[in-house]
Amino acid sequence: MTYTTKSGDMWDSIAHMQLGNVNYVHLLIRANKEYRKYYIFPSGIVLTLPEISRRVSETMPPWKQKQHTERNL
Repeated sequence: MTYTTKSGDMWDSIAHMQLGNVNYVHLLIRANKEYRKYYIFPSGIVLTLPEISRRVSETMPPWKQKQHTERNL
């Protein structure tokens, strides 16, 4: 998948909004090394969104497992 930046986007906000967690910034940057020097993006740059493997804990209640899985599709 890809994401096209809007003026003012930053790595952390893109990771949070598109990947679900700011902690995935390093994966986002790794997938888009040619843009690593950007801090604040102009509009129109097409970034590759990395695949994020999300494990659902078996100790999580079943109703929450379903919600967690659906949200992360």
